[in-house]
Amino acid sequence: MAENDERNLYQLKQDYKKIEKKYSLPIFEQLNEDFHIEKLAELETEFLIREIRKFMAERIGSYLRFVETLLQPGNSPMFIFSIVKLLDSVDKDRLTKIYKKLAKIEVDIFEIDISFSEEKEANFIKNSYKIWQEIKEDFSQVVGSIKKNWGNKFQADSKGYFG
Repeated sequence: MAENDERNLYQLKQDYKKIEKKYSLPIFEQLNEDFHIEKLAELETEFLIREIRKFMAERIGSYLRFVETLLQPGNSPMFIFSIVKLLDSVDKDRLTKIYKKLAKIEVDIFEIDISFSEEKEANFIKNSYKIWQEIKEDFSQVVGSIKKNWGNKFQADSKGYFG
């Protein structure tokens, strides 16, 4: 890491500490581990808290779309159909619960995007981080189930269709 990058990261951490204390946010390292907020060191912003929320929203949105695709594969790539075939009813129930939590967060994002409020941004970060910790555990169980069943069921039939 270049010296300037280290300085920017150090400054980001110092700036974050101020809002962390003000709003009782998770520590920097926790958010960084899950949402890669260290990349914000490359940006200049007057609204750090909003940029953190945007990073969180981007990651949460990606997972929301992935879960949505698993639950409603429609015109998805064959890879998705192969994964769906590996899911049992317990996994699908977990994914449905995850989906509902992620969708709620997505609605919260729309509300916050409409009108900036540092306090709303902070509440979003705290609440979403907490929910994310719950979701991670459920997601890990689903991924574990997929990996366990991968070799057993991942086969195309003679027509080349996975569904």
